[in-house]
Amino acid sequence: MQHDTIIILDYGSQYAQLIARRVREANVYCELFSWRTPADVVLAHQPKGFILSGGP
Repeated sequence: MQHDTIIILDYGSQYAQLIARRVREANVYCELFSWRTPADVVLAHQPKGFILSGGP
């Protein structure tokens, strides 16, 4: 099944999981990654967009 993907990059926010849940509740597929994840790993998912979750 092909779907558009949104990537959430977690910079230490306590709300990253909540953001992911809200995006999924809107029927949008998303993946949550640490900001330390190598770019090639993130880009391999061919995301349509990014959400940057702030630090603490």
